[in-house]
Amino acid sequence: QVQLVESGGGLVQAGGSLRLSCAASGRTSNIYNMGWFRQAPRKEREFVAAVYWSGGSTYHADSVKGRFTASRDNARNTMYLQMNGLTPEDTAVYSCAARVTSSSGSRYLPASYNYWGQGTQVTVAS
Repeated sequence: QVQLVESGGGLVQAGGSLRLSCAASGRTSNIYNMGWFRQAPRKEREFVAAVYWSGGSTYHADSVKGRFTASRDNARNTMYLQMNGLTPEDTAVYSCAARVTSSSGSRYLPASYNYWGQGTQVTVAS
């Protein structure tokens, strides 16, 4: 089992920045990669970014490239999402997820992930 706890959400003005954190605990040695997803009201959950635990490779959705940066600190078992240049379209509940080494599927799909955090609200005011 892996437990995930997000933090860092809140209300920010358009153009502002926020940094989200996702702390993992439990059997973290089984983590293959972690991801950030978001879900806005009346919309489906969408991929934001992914980080691979070994090597640190990152992948970002086109909609956030150049503005958001995902990273990880293995020693702290924590993943981050630095969000700059926020717009009202970024308003959503942001959730982190972990995929274990035995999982298959695409890093871009929520169904590929085994564990999820509770989510944190990000609201960007215009």
